[in-house]
Amino acid sequence: MESISVFDMLSIGVGPSSSHTLGPWRAALRWIDELKEAHKFHLIKSLKVDLYGSLSLTGKGHATDIAVMLGLCGFDPETFPIDDIQKEVDAINANYLLILNSELPVPFNPKEQIIFNRNFLDFHPNGITFTASFHDGSSTSDSFYSIGGGFVVKEERKNEKIKMEAFSHFPYPIEKGTELSAYCRAQQKTISEIVLENERSLRTDEEIDEGLRAIWEVMLDSMYVGCHTEGILPGGLNVTRRAFNMNKNLIGDKQYSNAEEWITAIRNTKVYFRQILKWVSCFALAVNEVNASLGRVVTAPTNGSAGVIPAVLMYYLVIENHKAGFEHIKKFLLTASEIGSIFKKGATISAAMGGCQAEIGVSSSMAAGALCELMGGTPDQCLMASEIAMEHHLGLTCDPIAGLVQIPCIERNAMGAIKAINACEIALHSDPAKAKVPLDAVVATMWETAKDMTSKYKETSEGGLAVQVNISDC
Repeated sequence: MESISVFDMLSIGVGPSSSHTLGPWRAALRWIDELKEAHKFHLIKSLKVDLYGSLSLTGKGHATDIAVMLGLCGFDPETFPIDDIQKEVDAINANYLLILNSELPVPFNPKEQIIFNRNFLDFHPNGITFTASFHDGSSTSDSFYSIGGGFVVKEERKNEKIKMEAFSHFPYPIEKGTELSAYCRAQQKTISEIVLENERSLRTDEEIDEGLRAIWEVMLDSMYVGCHTEGILPGGLNVTRRAFNMNKNLIGDKQYSNAEEWITAIRNTKVYFRQILKWVSCFALAVNEVNASLGRVVTAPTNGSAGVIPAVLMYYLVIENHKAGFEHIKKFLLTASEIGSIFKKGATISAAMGGCQAEIGVSSSMAAGALCELMGGTPDQCLMASEIAMEHHLGLTCDPIAGLVQIPCIERNAMGAIKAINACEIALHSDPAKAKVPLDAVVATMWETAKDMTSKYKETSEGGLAVQVNISDC
């Protein structure tokens, strides 16, 4: 049974896409590590990168080529300064030279050595192959697959086998919602408490808290930056940032100088139904405007859906419970991660495999269940909230215009957040024992829907809005 940590489901990275940006970036880093382990790194004379399937079809819009170059340079997506991205890319393009892992100069012309192949590899729609040529005339090639959420595997999945063995000592191994429910009932624990016990088999309490604080800080920063940055998003669609004006209109003349003071100012703002809808939408839009501009966000469970969980958690902090603190944030993130892992194990979190139901649908489901726990719901009500949220995202396609994570992706985060809150409220006023559709059934249905969905609706920009809308009109 595969065991997934909260820090796998919620990871800090760079936008705009977990599968098309963060995944290829990590694949490049992993390839370098493998070359070093084989003592072949310093023998490299030249290299090339082949992108396949969805990575090729929407790679330009998702900045896949940029991510590959940054990964080959050895930069860490979690810590590399966002403001330095364009400078590094410009230097490579100007000099036709890449400093592999920041230590080995290699001739590199991105236009010739990053190849966009329209065909698909058999194992997964998001395929990437790295080829290195050595000074002795020999060469080597390795293929990786970006399977969603920043996760990267090779076809033989050796690393995953090692990881599964390492995590096999989880006290509460979970693959299905029924198993999670049974553990909660038997141990008289909440979902977050069960997940915390699993995490404690990997890390100390201090390490867990430090990691979760870092995740929340990035989430909060992405909301704050998005709400205080105006202008046009990059990529050519000329999409106007909206969170800036929404925040300005909502908060009025209240003064603040940082994110914490901003939260206080929002709490002191009079809210009613329409204001709540606007604030939640504003939070979600802000995160994904940052994501669309190659900003730093938390993959939750993907970059394309990065705004849902922060928006719903922020809703709880500024609307539902003004006294909430880190312990509430911690419970929310732990619960959300476990629900996301159930979808990853039973279906997919990759839009290239399952359409946008695998991204916005899963993130909405994660947020609904996590909010339900904070609102006093039982574990079974939390699972019911997750099921309701996904039930109303089934069949959602991934059809980004121009391959950019902007239209309709940014707005979908706002919709996913609102649905999560709604699902939570319905579950809180329901009896899970009378539920007709359990969470595991909706997970299975989502996977069947994903398999039946035609490939043109799976992050290829070959169907739906991507072909119906004239780009020049945007």
